[in-house]
Order: sequence, then C-alpha cells, then structure tokens
Amino acid sequence: MALGERWGRAAQPGWVIGLSGDLGAGKTQFVKGFARGLGSTARVHSPTFALLNEYEGGRLRLFHLDLYRLNGRADVRGAGLEDYLIQPAGVTLVEWIERWQPETERGADGVRHIQFEVTGENERRITHEDPSA
Repeated sequence: MALGERWGRAAQPGWVIGLSGDLGAGKTQFVKGFARGLGSTARVHSPTFALLNEYEGGRLRLFHLDLYRLNGRADVRGAGLEDYLIQPAGVTLVEWIERWQPETERGADGVRHIQFEVTGENERRITHEDPSA
C-alpha cells in the first residue's frame, strides 16, 4: 500500500499502470494505496466481476480495471475497455495487464508495469519498470 500511495501522489493524467501477479499477490492493495495517494477516500475493491471500478474524490479520476476474466485484446475491446487503456481521462490501473499487453509488448504505449510476487505468507517482492515513481 505504501508504494501505491507514493505512486498516487506522483501520478499524472493519462498514466496507465499495469499490474501483474498471482491471485492474492497484492495488486488490489497497491490500488488502495494509490487511491489514498490521490487523496481519494473511496472504498477500493477488486473489479473482478464488474471489470471496471471508477473512483472520484481525489485529485485525478481513478479507473481500476481487472482483465482476469478476459482472453486477450479482442475481449478487452469487446467489453468497451480500450479507451481506458489509451489516454485515459485520469489514471488507469489494470490488474492482469498481460491480457491486454503480453510480456513481449512491454514498454509499448507508455504503460508502466509492476510485478507482484508472493515470496512468503506475508511477504511480497515488487518490481517495477518506472524508477521515477
């Protein structure tokens, strides 16, 4: 959550942040911290079944997508989510970004990537490609 909060304070309009990692690795916890960093008091929860949750009340609108139930770009487009991944009107955080942008395409479209790895019951390794945040 602390890393998410730092990134939320630094966030700029149009950012898209891709989150990867197993179930329970901490992706939604990062988003909770990010929302707090934006100054939002919204109650953040996983959009696994809704695909998209939108949060206001902070300095930027936050779009939280979960692509777990989708199988690639065609499904993402079919669900009407593509606009949130390209120049969003706020900031977009995307759980299971690999459904939209396979690892072979990382670095394209200005998407920042964060990888969450479970290393123990209460331990995680978090790596990211954007050292400025």
